Amino acid sequence: MLPAVPSKPKIAIVGSGRLGSALARELAQADYSITAVISRDNPGSLRKARKVAKSVHARTATTETANYAANLIWLCVPDREIACVGRELATGNRWKGKFWKGKIVFHSSGALSSEELNTLRKKGAAIASVHPLMTFVRGSTPSLKGVSFAVEGDTAAVRLARQVVKALGGKAFGAGKKDKIAYHAWATFCSPLLIASLVTAEQIGRRAGFSARDARQKMLPIVKQTIANYAALGPAAAFSGPIVRGDAAIVSGHLRVLKKVPVARAVYVALARAALGYLPVRKRKQLAKVLGAAPR
Repeated sequence: MLPAVPSKPKIAIVGSGRLGSALARELAQADYSITAVISRDNPGSLRKARKVAKSVHARTATTETANYAANLIWLCVPDREIACVGRELATGNRWKGKFWKGKIVFHSSGALSSEELNTLRKKGAAIASVHPLMTFVRGSTPSLKGVSFAVEGDTAAVRLARQVVKALGGKAFGAGKKDKIAYHAWATFCSPLLIASLVTAEQIGRRAGFSARDARQKMLPIVKQTIANYAALGPAAAFSGPIVRGDAAIVSGHLRVLKKVPVARAVYVALARAALGYLPVRKRKQLAKVLGAAPR
């Protein structure tokens, strides 16, 4: 049995990128004690770590110098580095013996399961993957209140993850190990591919004679209202335009003019076919013929 973890455990953050920085600040605001912000041993990483550590009254350390005087170690490093960092922590000479007994370790990959940290599990730590369904980009500091977190792993680690997420104002939900990659594909549609769709719209706006910047400014009101309608009314009621009306002639005209923007045309066809599959539309067979898709 693992030793009991305090209800407000001391936390060490490994990684001072956008996610690590946001989590450190949100955790501090939720009255968690951040003992250290840990980074790679290079000037750029240490500089970022010092800035974050200062904002949450924590120490700065590297993976070689940190003493991990914390109950919870939260890895906020790129997916490709999670297993490597886990092995480094598990095999380091400083952490021999029973050091990891009673420790809880999270990683924040949306695509990878808690199994990435098996080396630490074998040393006695309880592990979990804890991924916020939120986008973190330079120049933006989103709140975590109301944000959903996908949680998966050992019982003790998941229990603590749910407590921490609740304290942050978020909502934890279970994500099975086998479902993680599908979950992450879903998350990718929610933000990065949504941006890809919007930038494709900008390119079509350029075909209509506007600059990308002008197109972006002009389309923002309809984009915002569409998201508001989706949130308030659901997808079917928020769906409008020539496809829902079954206006095959207009859709055919769109495809004709988009031959000069082939990538945008391919995106248009893919999304229009998705509409035929998932949304209520009129004259489905005529639209399917225009789009080269079998009607459902």
